Amino acid sequence: MLMRWQRWNRKAKLWLWVITLIGVVAAMPLGISRMAMENSANTVEYVFDHRDIVEVAELRPNPKQFLNEKVDLLKESGITTMSVYESSLKELMQAGRLMYYNEKDAALLQGKLPNERVNYTYVLFNGPEEEEKIGPLIRDAYGRMQVPVRNWSFDGRNGLIIEESLTAALLKTFDFDPMTIEELTGKGFHILPRFSDRVVPYDAERTAAQLERLKSYGVTRVLFDGEKAKGVSDQSALHSLESFGELLKQYDIGLVAIENLKKPQQGINKLAYLTNYNVTRLYSLSPEDSIEMTKEGIVDRFLLAAKDRNIRMFFLNTMNQGSADTGLLNHSVDKLASAMTGSNGIVAQLDEAGFPSGLAQQFSYEKPSWEKPVRGIVALGAIAIITLLVSAFIPHVSILVFLLGLIGSAGLFVLNSSLMEQALALGAAVSGPTLALIWVMNRIYSRTIGERRMVGGEEWTVGNGGQEAETRTQWVFPSVSIGRRIGIALNWFIVATCISLTAVPLVFGLLNNITYSLVLEQFRGVSVLHLGPIALVALYILLYEGNEGRGVMGRAAKLLRQPILVSWILIAAVVGAIGFYYLSRTGNSGSVSWIELIIRNWLESTFGVRPRFKEFMLGHPPLLLGLFLAIRYRAAWVLIIVGAIGQLTMVSTFTHIHTPLYISIVRTLLGLGAGLIIGAIFIAAWIVLEGAWRKWLAPMIRKYSA
Repeated sequence: MLMRWQRWNRKAKLWLWVITLIGVVAAMPLGISRMAMENSANTVEYVFDHRDIVEVAELRPNPKQFLNEKVDLLKESGITTMSVYESSLKELMQAGRLMYYNEKDAALLQGKLPNERVNYTYVLFNGPEEEEKIGPLIRDAYGRMQVPVRNWSFDGRNGLIIEESLTAALLKTFDFDPMTIEELTGKGFHILPRFSDRVVPYDAERTAAQLERLKSYGVTRVLFDGEKAKGVSDQSALHSLESFGELLKQYDIGLVAIENLKKPQQGINKLAYLTNYNVTRLYSLSPEDSIEMTKEGIVDRFLLAAKDRNIRMFFLNTMNQGSADTGLLNHSVDKLASAMTGSNGIVAQLDEAGFPSGLAQQFSYEKPSWEKPVRGIVALGAIAIITLLVSAFIPHVSILVFLLGLIGSAGLFVLNSSLMEQALALGAAVSGPTLALIWVMNRIYSRTIGERRMVGGEEWTVGNGGQEAETRTQWVFPSVSIGRRIGIALNWFIVATCISLTAVPLVFGLLNNITYSLVLEQFRGVSVLHLGPIALVALYILLYEGNEGRGVMGRAAKLLRQPILVSWILIAAVVGAIGFYYLSRTGNSGSVSWIELIIRNWLESTFGVRPRFKEFMLGHPPLLLGLFLAIRYRAAWVLIIVGAIGQLTMVSTFTHIHTPLYISIVRTLLGLGAGLIIGAIFIAAWIVLEGAWRKWLAPMIRKYSA
């Protein structure tokens, strides 16, 4: 019975590969559908923060003149949109709408002694228009908070008395300043309002009136200010997110999601769902970067964001920066306007790359009826390849693991379908590169030590004529011609790459959802993907002798009995430091050296798409060299472990779902091409050095040692 079970499991491996390949084929139409979606909205929108310009203008000798000149300059440079915030007393004063005073300053203004019994806030409007348009905003805001407001005047100017302290009055948030919006729309700007969740409690009628007014100004999207989307605070009591989402949908107003926030704005995922994912991703150039970066650097960053990350809205900021050395108060408005214009400017460069200036549009997203069953087939393929990985380490359990995978995935799908898809995607991503290098090691075993496999430094029993057998470790295998070794290495590299790439369609097929393209959801397990294949391949080389896994327990027991040496601790420390640096480079926040930045920029400017450094330098060349050397030298097997970096990074490239699929394909092909060239150079260098060693150095050493 046991033999029959083992025979069934061996046959099951073939069927598991068939299921995996069926899943790969099924994922292809999903990839085509995704590419069509990614090409459905290429217009980019340039937004400037109006509040920043107002704050910069406030510290100039002629604020009003400065503000008008710079706003006109930005319009001429190609800025299409101005971002405006919900107002406050402070912002209205900066905009020149009013002046406010505390109790003591108001008394001083009137030539009176302050009233010690009260501590009120006093507001004077700068003119009749301001009183007409701004007065209702102030009355409405304080009325909601049940703060009494009454009329007041001084020196022929009308105003208001707000019956609370100035400190408290400054904390209140008003509606958008209609005068600012009218001025900006009059200059031809589109408006991007920034809603906050500071106006509580949520009022559906008031919000509907706000959106109706904004729609009349041509508003098509809203951006949130702060950590929360509008409606989050009152969601549990008033279901305010649902209300706000329905209103956005009613007025056909979309959302803007900010890229690379440390923490996503609360509530934006739910609002995206309620608005049928009418969402545009935004890259924000910080005020510090706008001052410190070169114009060329800003252009390159914007171009990369549009091409590689599907960014369709760019948000520019500025700030006042004082210099004690020069005695000047600097800002970046002029530099940003210059960076926008000219044949090498942002607008021209992005337009040439296929991203014309205009209003950002949502990606055309439809889920055809055939997608769901096709993704089910892809999920079966992922379960199959994960089963193959498990059976590579635990033989004769293929059928059981596959059945458990089916049951577990079905249960997880019922509980959380998104989590199920992400778990299978991670499993498939780890399995592909690991299985590829396990296949490679089995080929190496068969070419070098055959059935008498010895792994990890264990002794190998060798017959010695008619005498008692002796044991020793074989580090150098019988010689094979250089041409033959190169041919075998290339063949193994190509097959291993194909096995690794089987995971790619499974990953993008499982994660074929607009939520990943908009980074509302992300691939989970980046660190696991970047460490898992390396660790598993190292474990296989250390403990396993081939497909049947003979002698594993004995090898593990022998390792556990080994004394811990100081050299082991030092090696572990070095490996740990390398691993920490390697992980620090993964993910969106990974850090890179300045040398690599230079290489990246050169590759970007030369090829248009930058291949990943970890592929063509750290991964593919060591693997190709290792395959060439492994047929002759046992120590070269460590290069196979290092080469796992290139194989897993190819798969990792496609886990960045917000990157256009064709960009990931081109990037991977460029990485393979560059890696093969560099690997060939490494092999040539080794052949030269090995020849020099044999011809000159080795005889010299033997001569002097004798």
